[in-house]
Amino acid sequence: MIRTLVIYLLLLSSITAIAQDSEKEKSWELHGYIKDLQSLSVISLPTPIGNSKFSSQDNVLHNRLNFRWFPNDNFTFKLELRNRIFWGDQIKLSGAEAFKMQLADGNDYFDLDIAAVDQVGVGIHSIIDRFYGEYVKDNWEIRLGRQRINWGINTVWNPNDIFNAYSFTDFDYEERPGSDALRIRYYTSYAGSIEVAAKVADNWDDSTIGLLWVFNQWNYDFQILAGVAQGDYALGGGWAGNIKDIGFKGEFTYFIPFETEDAKSFTATLGADYSFGNSLYLNAGFLYNSNGTTTGDITQLFTFDLSAKNLYPYKYATFLSANYPISPLINGGLALIYSPSEAQALFLNPTLSYSIKENWDVDFIGQLVFDKETGASYRSPVQALFLRFKFSF
Repeated sequence: MIRTLVIYLLLLSSITAIAQDSEKEKSWELHGYIKDLQSLSVISLPTPIGNSKFSSQDNVLHNRLNFRWFPNDNFTFKLELRNRIFWGDQIKLSGAEAFKMQLADGNDYFDLDIAAVDQVGVGIHSIIDRFYGEYVKDNWEIRLGRQRINWGINTVWNPNDIFNAYSFTDFDYEERPGSDALRIRYYTSYAGSIEVAAKVADNWDDSTIGLLWVFNQWNYDFQILAGVAQGDYALGGGWAGNIKDIGFKGEFTYFIPFETEDAKSFTATLGADYSFGNSLYLNAGFLYNSNGTTTGDITQLFTFDLSAKNLYPYKYATFLSANYPISPLINGGLALIYSPSEAQALFLNPTLSYSIKENWDVDFIGQLVFDKETGASYRSPVQALFLRFKFSF
């Protein structure tokens, strides 16, 4: 903990000194936001004598600081900090140590966070989730450090995202986690490139290394990837284009384990979206996950092991969403994910956003999950409501 804190302070002081030295030349930037997220969750668990229901009230104060220094036209350095203070019932329910371990999941190879959690229900966590240098010259782009490597195409599920898979339900982390990695990209044309990326790892089984080829043909953007992803060889691809006025996307990855006795995996998604003249936006998608299950209840949505080869707990899932600007300042939306499993799992995500001022926003968000036993009606074991205020600077 002390070593990590010293590293953290040295990095912070270094970037501050650089920013101060460069202020006269206007070669640095600082921006970010402050958010307050309040939540109320109602959870119903089955017991031998009936359902047991309890509620949880929690709050997260979230600050982000994004530093950028560009000493010349070729080099850029970035440092981004995510700072959060938690308080409420969730820490008490999980236990201080378990909650602290959960926060540490945001780290990659290097330990760039500090955390403190108290049994009374208060926690503090600060992490460097972006810290890299980038060199750009002619058609070359080289980036080294903690960065986001996003190879996905689709909106909700991304089998090609072998470096930084993320969950749709984690709506309050727009930036997504980063990887401690080296990435080299060469642009072959305006819409084409060849990219190589590799994460830091102690051994071959933990390595993630990939090659991505992007090109345009028949007015479609295509990509082909090959590599290794933490114990598997990965082969995949994707596309993005239009069928008349309808956007059409897809991606897939086939995972072949190093150990021949282990099962192979295949994950594929399809997506389509359309905007009407009145600004109503519709998005639909489908997921096939060979590692998913067709049994089990909806609570698996919050406990499954997320990765590029296991993007959702169920074998099949369909996604539908609609967004509509009710007024210039108010936007409403509804998303649902349905899995034709034994439990008929259903996830609903209503949203309402209001722009108070240019840099002030407030969001109302719901996460409601439903499932049912054979012959029974739907039940909702988890309902969560969120109120979020955000100020950007």
